[in-house]
Amino acid sequence: VRLQVQNVEKPLYRGTFHCFQSIIKQESAFGLYKGIGSPMMGLTFINALVFGVQGNTLRALGKDTPLNQFLAGSAAGAIQCIICCPMELAKTRMQLQGTGEYKLKMKNYKNSLDCLIKIYRKEGLRGINRGMVSTFIRETPSFGFYFLTYDCMTRYLGCEAEDSYVIPKLLFSGGMSGIVSWLSTYPVDVIKSRLQADGVGGVTQYNGILDCIRKSYHEEGWRVFTRGLTSTLLRAFPVNAATFATVTVFLMYMRSEDNLRECEPGPVIQQPSSL
Repeated sequence: VRLQVQNVEKPLYRGTFHCFQSIIKQESAFGLYKGIGSPMMGLTFINALVFGVQGNTLRALGKDTPLNQFLAGSAAGAIQCIICCPMELAKTRMQLQGTGEYKLKMKNYKNSLDCLIKIYRKEGLRGINRGMVSTFIRETPSFGFYFLTYDCMTRYLGCEAEDSYVIPKLLFSGGMSGIVSWLSTYPVDVIKSRLQADGVGGVTQYNGILDCIRKSYHEEGWRVFTRGLTSTLLRAFPVNAATFATVTVFLMYMRSEDNLRECEPGPVIQQPSSL
């Protein structure tokens, strides 16, 4: 976020690692966790919604085809925007608060919830949903590619429950899915971050998505749409590897238990494998 929205005329950070070092040096290690309250509150609901909608949509479509995987993922991405947009708005505002200060001289927001409440009081529902259109444009195809890539990768690698290497395969598939999904719509994420950060400090620069694209490109060229990409991809692989592997292993385990209950009517049921 900081790399995406920093002033090109007076940049604070030269790149991902310089940004990382500067935050620790200027704001301590706690500076790296600014805005963590918002994801902690929202990500549980987002992931539950995403995987639930994707699974049910895929069943409703009937056939498990690559196109249906993409459509089911897109549907999930579109629906979770109602939680994702306000969550990322609060996260962005909290992450930009007190940039470069070890001890904040003045806090606009105490925490993520206080941030959303103050935005709502000042700007109403429109303020809470700032960046909703750009979030929708980003998330809909992004989650389509997310689930499509995971499906293709797991099929190609042959991820079966009895495979002794299934966990590394699932982790790799999930990580690559995260990278592909971010690469597919990353420029839109830059625009979304800039729109949600707009107005911090009382100065508004953009009138909307197209105005933000035009001004950003005019001032910084095409490279503006790749700002922060390195840090995003470094985060995307481990986060999505853990997410997809955890969900898949949990579902494998639950289904194996259900099958054992159906197939073995006796009072004693053998424990399933580690999966």
